[in-house]
Amino acid sequence: MDPDASIDARIDDLHLDLLACLSRVYGAAAAPAVADRLVALARRTHAARPADLRALDERRLAAPDWFQRPGMLGYAAYADRFGGTLAGVGERAAYLRDLGVGYLHLMPLLRPRPDPNDGGYAVMDYRSVRPDLGTTDDLRALTTALREHGISLCLDLVLNHVAREHAWAVAARAGEQRYRDYFYVFPDREMPDAFEATLPEVFPDLAPGSFTHDDAVGGWVWTTFNDYQWDVNWANPDVLCEYAEVVCFLANLGVEVLRLDAIAFLWKRLGTDSQNQPEVHDLTRALRIVARIACPALLFKAEAIVGPTQLPAYLGVGEHAGRVSDLAYHNSLMVQVWSMLASGEVGLATLALQQLPQPPATTAWVTYLRCHDDIGWAIDDTDAWRAGLDGAAHRRFLSDWYAGSFPGSWARGLVFEENAATGDRRISGSLASLAGLEAGDPHAVDRILLAHAVVLAFGGLPVLWMGDELGLPNDPHWAEDPAHAPDNRWVHRPVMPWPATDPHGVRARLRHLVETRGSLPHLHAATPTEVWDPRDPGVLLVVRRHATGPLLAAFNMTDQPRRVDADVLHWLGLHVPGLRDALTGAAPPLEHGSVPLAPYSAAWLMAH
Repeated sequence: MDPDASIDARIDDLHLDLLACLSRVYGAAAAPAVADRLVALARRTHAARPADLRALDERRLAAPDWFQRPGMLGYAAYADRFGGTLAGVGERAAYLRDLGVGYLHLMPLLRPRPDPNDGGYAVMDYRSVRPDLGTTDDLRALTTALREHGISLCLDLVLNHVAREHAWAVAARAGEQRYRDYFYVFPDREMPDAFEATLPEVFPDLAPGSFTHDDAVGGWVWTTFNDYQWDVNWANPDVLCEYAEVVCFLANLGVEVLRLDAIAFLWKRLGTDSQNQPEVHDLTRALRIVARIACPALLFKAEAIVGPTQLPAYLGVGEHAGRVSDLAYHNSLMVQVWSMLASGEVGLATLALQQLPQPPATTAWVTYLRCHDDIGWAIDDTDAWRAGLDGAAHRRFLSDWYAGSFPGSWARGLVFEENAATGDRRISGSLASLAGLEAGDPHAVDRILLAHAVVLAFGGLPVLWMGDELGLPNDPHWAEDPAHAPDNRWVHRPVMPWPATDPHGVRARLRHLVETRGSLPHLHAATPTEVWDPRDPGVLLVVRRHATGPLLAAFNMTDQPRRVDADVLHWLGLHVPGLRDALTGAAPPLEHGSVPLAPYSAAWLMAH
């Protein structure tokens, strides 16, 4: 198809959707003018798009499920800690490809303000790269090199705020009204006090309150996260158009996925917590429409670490179904895996995971065990009550267990951001150290592989955190860098050791899991995930159905032998002579019709 005809067809197809989103946010009278600006931007972006990226667009349009396929594996890392520079990351592309990686998320690398910069999330220029990592040309070269290895690059795009040193904020402080209108600025404390009556504090110890007085701008500025991060005013359509330009700029450099950081905070509403407001989903959908017109190879990933009831909206529900973001983090799965490993009980996890609806068939959860951040124990009190637990008590138990202070704990984590008012504590630590490897526990490697087996079988796009494939423990030197010393999350952000060795055999066994997953059509992200009520309180049961027959993934979350009961096999039609475990490639042993499970082991059961 002629490229111009292709974009015309997409505009015709999506223009009414764009108008509808903009009308709900800005009103019917203002929407057409904003839509015209965005469509004109999409045309300019498409016209300037390099030929190889236009070809990629066509391939993605022809195979829109490319990121949902069972052969897809993600990896996340800091560029400087993985390869030193962007060029150094490119030199490690073959290592990633050999692991099975087809998606690489590099942590914030757009130019931030000088330290402190919230780990790079206080961006002062969306169109340039951290000087120590390289240049914009180096970024373009990296996306090209990765694409040659079949790897798509994901970058962070911070949507809620910019650094105080960003050009928009500098202009606002200089008195330019146009840019002052890009932010929330109040002359006195009347409105900040009114908003703060219902606003939770994100960093109550490090950055109390949600507003900061700035003498240069002459008022109180909304600063949700830190005093140097100014929240932008998405009620101003100029802000939407600015960010649409940034999206298109990065897409034309070859970036294929944008992680939309702090997305839940975009819309402010008096009398609420100013999170998860309906306008957030319309604004994201509008940005996605622009991308679908101009650069359809680009995906959106929502960084929405919110409650289970609020999470589905970031992939789209109702009229937004499948039209907001393509990917969203399954934070609940991560939390529940660690909860099961600590308690040896699967009842709470089963109840919690059953509450989350299936994502739209064109989208996927990002499933993971660790990331750059701490672990917050997002245990819903109602779920805990239904499982016969006290939510607050269970959260305290998990914090004690993973800090290594609970009797018998094999974990070696660090407490991060203890809330004195609620008693909640978050935990930092590498996957290996949290799983017992640092403590020398004999079951540690089995726990690491079991946890990965859950994530790989659950559905979605599984993402590994850098070094987890090697069983890297906590970095004992994390606090020696003065810039890192105040933030113990750097304990699980070690420098990648090269040459990469596999002293515990984690990588080899993980590679087997990844290869097995890639051979199973049941594990395509569009296939619904069923979490079955447990027969054994220590065994998690997950079912994935396919036209060729069901797959039963069973996980023994305890240090004792357990089993998959015969009745489960009968219900699924797996009580047949052809029963096999995809992980071993052989028929499992049977004991009175049940499949035995060794401590901390998994079985992916299916019929020939």
